[in-house]
Amino acid sequence: MIIFGFRRSVRRLGSLRLDCPGCRGNYAMTLNKGVTKFTLFFIPLFPTRTRYALTCTWCGTTAPIGKREAESLKTQLQG
Repeated sequence: MIIFGFRRSVRRLGSLRLDCPGCRGNYAMTLNKGVTKFTLFFIPLFPTRTRYALTCTWCGTTAPIGKREAESLKTQLQG
C-alpha cells in the first residue's frame, strides 16, 4: 500500500501598510506565502504549487496576488 497526498503550509513574510480591497482603508496587510507539497508516506517531497496573498489585519479580507507583486512587496519589507 502506498500512502500519498498533499500538504499545505502558509508562512507569514511580513506586514505592510497598504490599501485594503475589502474595507477600502489603509491598514496593515500581512504578506503570506502558501506552498502545497506532494507527500509520500507523510514526508513532503517537492512543491507542486506556490501562491501569495495579502490579508488585512482590520477586516480579514484575503486577496491573492501574483509572484511579481509579492517579490516587489518583499523588497519593500527588506528596505
